[in-house]
Amino acid sequence: MKTKDTYNTIIKPAKGELFKVKNSKFYGYVFPVTNEEQIKSHLETLKKEHYSARHWCYAYQIGTETFKFRANDDGEPNNSAGMPIYGQIQSFVVTNILIIVVRYFGGVKLGVGGLINAYRTGAQLALESAEIVEKTINKSFQLNFEYKNMSKVMRLLKENQVEITNQTLELNCLLEISVRKGNSSKILQLFNHFFGVDISEL
Repeated sequence: MKTKDTYNTIIKPAKGELFKVKNSKFYGYVFPVTNEEQIKSHLETLKKEHYSARHWCYAYQIGTETFKFRANDDGEPNNSAGMPIYGQIQSFVVTNILIIVVRYFGGVKLGVGGLINAYRTGAQLALESAEIVEKTINKSFQLNFEYKNMSKVMRLLKENQVEITNQTLELNCLLEISVRKGNSSKILQLFNHFFGVDISEL
């Protein structure tokens, strides 16, 4: 079985079309995130921008192999906002993502069914307006070798399309490389059998 070593995410924030129902307005926003600090910061920014809104409901998922997620109803009835938003993250199969749907109350209650539909639609419109990209899950290694082996090492890296993320080129050379997960055991073997090169996982 081939290891899954890709995931879908977005590179830049996007805003969905406004969704209106019974005078309530729903604005969906989507942000690329990798930690909870970024999530807090995006929420604070939107709360300032939409200071007269009633609710800022959101869901996020972080991680590429093990996932951390949260759904928040921000005062709406239980599971009527956060989970429908999170459902769209699952349906679009994206991660490292935060979706916030801002609601301006229009004076008419929508009921739980109406809310679920409105928040789901707000999240869907935000995701549809974003550019979703596929990224690879990578592993990092360090190569340690003498300068005289440089051209052989570089040739192997080029042939296997390995990205160098950091380098110190002196008498003793240190290279940090990033390898797609599905390729990592091949690269490890390749350099383990290469006399004069030490490879270690970072």
